[in-house]
Amino acid sequence: MDSTSPVTVERRDHVAVVWLDRPDQRNAFAPEFWTSFPTVIDELGDDPEIRAVVVAAKGLAFTVGIDLKAFGPALVTGNLDPTAPAPASPVAQRVQTRRLVKTMQRTFSSLAECPKPVIAAIHGYCIGAGVDLITACDIRYAAADAIFSIRETRLAMVADVGTLQRLPRIIDPGSVAELAYTGRDFDAGEASSLGLVTRLLPDAGAVLAAAIETAEAIAANSPLAVQGTKTVLRAGDGRTVDEALDYVALWNAAFLHSNDLGEAMASFVAKRDPEFEGT
Repeated sequence: MDSTSPVTVERRDHVAVVWLDRPDQRNAFAPEFWTSFPTVIDELGDDPEIRAVVVAAKGLAFTVGIDLKAFGPALVTGNLDPTAPAPASPVAQRVQTRRLVKTMQRTFSSLAECPKPVIAAIHGYCIGAGVDLITACDIRYAAADAIFSIRETRLAMVADVGTLQRLPRIIDPGSVAELAYTGRDFDAGEASSLGLVTRLLPDAGAVLAAAIETAEAIAANSPLAVQGTKTVLRAGDGRTVDEALDYVALWNAAFLHSNDLGEAMASFVAKRDPEFEGT
């Protein structure tokens, strides 16, 4: 990505760190973010060299959510292009607004759909659309200074890009309702006690270090097994236990007998670390 992009990527062997990179704007999501971010995630998902992804942020905040100043025209026209003409009719505006919302939903769904595990490394504010982002990640680490809010309600909007759909699968639905209806701020300690935060750490540096350490531990495993595990976990949503068991039986019938499995057995016998290639 170029130096002016709201998203930049740092590669560390088999781990990619995706940086929210508008620190002077506290990583508020400008219109270009909604197309550039999923492009980055899709490219990393397709890259065989990358086995785990960390989403982190530069500056003092993870993100304060949508950049309302930059995004104002889009809320009126339903179009990310600020130069686009106004809709020709109320119906045309509704069509464009729906298309806009679906585009924005896809931005964060790219994280859930990414075949590689994704770890959110959160510090400072994680507001509004920031909660939509982290709920689409597989693992969430947070610094002690993190502040969260489903802020949309306080802005006369219904959160529409993932929080209301994914958060009830992570924490108690009653807690989701209370946080969403009030839009109040809640700190990292409460987020941890609710189960939103997987691990609580002292500060931003510790969060990033822990996220990268976990990503490297994931990357050391067979990518076939890790990505298969993510697929099977996702496939369990909406299925009964018996249906999910059938799914994983079919999955292993297709993928169990891999070169990586042979390498795991050989390295165990030889008492050495395995070197998995994902084949």
